[in-house]
Amino acid sequence: MKMGRVLVLLGVNALVAILSPLDAAIVQNSQTVTTSQKLEDTDEKRVSIEFSAGRLAIRSIDEGLLYRLKLRYKKDYFKPVTDLSGNRLHLGVERIRKGFSGISNWNSSGGGNEFDLELTREVPMDLHINFGAGSAELDLGGLALTGLEFNTGASESRIKVSAPNREQILKAQFNVGAADFQLEQLGNLNAEDIEINAGMGSFEISLDGSWQRDALISIDMGVGSLELHVPEDLGFQLLKNSFLTSLDGVRNLVKDGNAYYSLNWDEADRNVTVDLDGAVGSVTVRLIR
Repeated sequence: MKMGRVLVLLGVNALVAILSPLDAAIVQNSQTVTTSQKLEDTDEKRVSIEFSAGRLAIRSIDEGLLYRLKLRYKKDYFKPVTDLSGNRLHLGVERIRKGFSGISNWNSSGGGNEFDLELTREVPMDLHINFGAGSAELDLGGLALTGLEFNTGASESRIKVSAPNREQILKAQFNVGAADFQLEQLGNLNAEDIEINAGMGSFEISLDGSWQRDALISIDMGVGSLELHVPEDLGFQLLKNSFLTSLDGVRNLVKDGNAYYSLNWDEADRNVTVDLDGAVGSVTVRLIR
């Protein structure tokens, strides 16, 4: 089974709890900065985002800027990276000191590192995101994406595409480790080949949105649960390549060997095939109006 990079960060709060008083004070020593880059051309950019742990947010912007980034980070252990060289843009947080004292202690109250990024709608982008652990809230709607790769480890990640992509993606890839992962309005991504490598956790994928062409979604899942939300007017086919994965919600689908088809497969304007290779887990298909 193919697996994406799995970055697992365990016991973060437990580690923070055993720090000395001095270390605990250092962990709380955060700095907030805001930086931006004026939009000077509309040439395609390769955008790389590196963020190890904390809260990650990405959305689009319409203000004559290439990007605007607000960062909160532990200044004694990390430094911001904002590098634009030609048609390559690298944004992130780089570790400058090692040790348990430098670990990011993201929690539900908002402590720890934060990475809040707005990207222009006007520039075609090949977007690569490496996110370790924490919470991610991404809205890629309206961006002009020519490529997309999202890698995460131990996280709660919600990615939606609230408006159609302005460009076409030949292949989009999501590599997810131990996570709660939601992918919404996938039809707006305008991708014909989507690959999802999922380790363990809970995964929810919604196939709503405006599909511009037929598409293939390949899902390689380890241990966990997968819920697929399928619009009733979308031609849908599920290929199940595992005997140890239970399947629910297929009463309205036609079974043919290891394939399940929607009743409108031959008549639908757009057809989407989900090719599932799972180890152990459960799969639920829900039709949506």
